[in-house]
Amino acid sequence: MTAGQQRVAQRPADQPATEDQHAQPRLAPLLVRAWRSGSVASVLSTFAVSVCSRCRSGRAAAGTNAASQWIWYPEARAAARVSLKFTAVGYAIHHASSVFWATGYEALRPQHARLPGRVARAAGIAALAYVVDYHVVPRRLSPGFEHRIGAVGLWSAYAAFAIGLLAATRPATRTTSVPASRLIARPVRPRHPGRTATTVRSPGH
Repeated sequence: MTAGQQRVAQRPADQPATEDQHAQPRLAPLLVRAWRSGSVASVLSTFAVSVCSRCRSGRAAAGTNAASQWIWYPEARAAARVSLKFTAVGYAIHHASSVFWATGYEALRPQHARLPGRVARAAGIAALAYVVDYHVVPRRLSPGFEHRIGAVGLWSAYAAFAIGLLAATRPATRTTSVPASRLIARPVRPRHPGRTATTVRSPGH
């Protein structure tokens, strides 16, 4: 077998490695975008929960504390004051959950969609998060702040979450493609009528 045949035979074996090299860099930007949009959504929804919790239960931290029931169940649901045990843990859990849902949102490529498409994606992910939080997972793994903020506060929190996803999305710049017909070289017309264009040949031709 010649050297040329060996290179041709080795190409199929090298193809998967090349495809993996192109697939790996795509995951990193996705996670970066998910961290950005999830963080914004986490902050806005936490703010909404805190405001509603303050109005309903008299303590702004009570709603965030309830999210720490993943670890401190059931006492987290009754914790009202700011504390490292309940507030910090509750926010950390909420933030991680927000980034998780933001990953699904960014996987839908909202940066390449127009505004109505981005709104639909953000609202859809927020609605899916609500369904999973309160109709799929066990009560202990739910956000837990519904009894602190009420029904209006609950919808406000998920609406703020969707707004956060939408606000953090940076639309991709669109480039206009040039039609192939414009790329075809056109013959050069002579400036003076009656004269033919002459071609210059290089020496040796």
